[in-house]
Amino acid sequence: MPTSPAHPPAEGHLQRTLENRHIQLIAIGGAIGTGLFMGSGKIIALAGTSIILVYAIIGFFLFFVMRAMGELLLSDLRFKSFADIVAAYLGPRAGFVLSWSYWLSWSVAVVGDVVVVAGFFQYWYPDVPAWMPAFFTLFLLLGLNLLAVRIFGEVEFWFAIVKIIAIVALILTALVMIATSFTSANGVQASLGHMVAPGTMFPHGLSGFFAGFQIAVFSFAGTELIGTTAAEAKNPERTLPKAINTIPARILLFYILALVCIISVVSWAEVPANRSPFVELFLLAGFPAAAGMINFVVLTSAASSANSGVYSGCRMLFGLAERRNAPAIFGRLSRLSVPAYSLLFSGACMFVGLTLLFVIPEVMTVFTLISTVSAVLVIFTWSMILAAYIAYRRANPAAHQRSAFRMPGGVPMAVLTLGFLLFVLSLLALEADTRAALCAMPLWFVFLLLMYRRRGTRAVASAPNNA
Repeated sequence: MPTSPAHPPAEGHLQRTLENRHIQLIAIGGAIGTGLFMGSGKIIALAGTSIILVYAIIGFFLFFVMRAMGELLLSDLRFKSFADIVAAYLGPRAGFVLSWSYWLSWSVAVVGDVVVVAGFFQYWYPDVPAWMPAFFTLFLLLGLNLLAVRIFGEVEFWFAIVKIIAIVALILTALVMIATSFTSANGVQASLGHMVAPGTMFPHGLSGFFAGFQIAVFSFAGTELIGTTAAEAKNPERTLPKAINTIPARILLFYILALVCIISVVSWAEVPANRSPFVELFLLAGFPAAAGMINFVVLTSAASSANSGVYSGCRMLFGLAERRNAPAIFGRLSRLSVPAYSLLFSGACMFVGLTLLFVIPEVMTVFTLISTVSAVLVIFTWSMILAAYIAYRRANPAAHQRSAFRMPGGVPMAVLTLGFLLFVLSLLALEADTRAALCAMPLWFVFLLLMYRRRGTRAVASAPNNA
């Protein structure tokens, strides 16, 4: 039994069928988000080559968020996700708000991801309305997630393999171009000198640098996904630490090195803000066939991120139902041990969100709006994990002493990381296209607090001694 007064919920019926290779590739797939493939062009336009600093800084602090989550999850294996941890150490109200907010963040992110799939599809068929491939992709992913969780693990495994191969191929191709001083069709010569040329580091000053943090945070959304697979991992004591400890290497390879290669070949000024720089690299180099292949890869990458979001969102809703914070029907499992009702409800909400494409047909405009909402919710999620860690250290010091996977830096590092996340949240007020979404988000939290109070009032009213 744990020595803290906070206890995770009783063991449920989700099956531990995700193997080590599934967990590792889900972790990698979560770290390579749609924001990297689609949104990095906008960040380069805003921040120039300082995009490298943007990703490095966020990646540095994110590692400590994940280490805090890892220590908490492994402190008691009855915790099924970080939402259980927050409910245990910060109280049921905090767990209620976090769980519903995390569910919304993935529901919103999935809409953003399938919108991006539609944008990449229009590369080949520009006359096809964006809503058609978007709705088809979402329908397909919901169908896949109705199958056994092992099927989800296999699909995500191969999606992640495609991402890795694509990024490695891009890096190798770019290195060859740099080594041979390749000159593109528009006269740009590939060179590492583009990284340090005058005026490239902060082309729009510090305001452009700070504005780049919003989409960069969205790029990392999903890294915490390994915290929702804990209940279905075969050997979490071995797989979770391995997945978390490789985060710095993944950031270095998949983000920093890939972006250095893109800027070195294309130069930051030639990277379009409203299209994928991964595709543009090959187009500007005069390789349209290769650009088409990369377009297919980044399309599958966006589909992979959406697939992870569908999985994670419905699992969070399932956990809410288990703790009686959502209708009981969402806690029912199908014959394949899949929370089918929570999946179908989440899918219905995502379909409603996709109607934005009828109102705003421009893919990048919809993506910016959605990614801002998702970024606010992701920052909130990471902050709650850190706050729960600080409470855990105070309430359960014995568990920390026993831990074989302690967070480096402990409470001081958690406080510093929490301060950084609040700073990033404030940066969203700098740009008009992110400010509106930021200002609207408090309404969501007020709504959740009112719903929690109403839930508590109903529970008291229905008690036997109040009848």
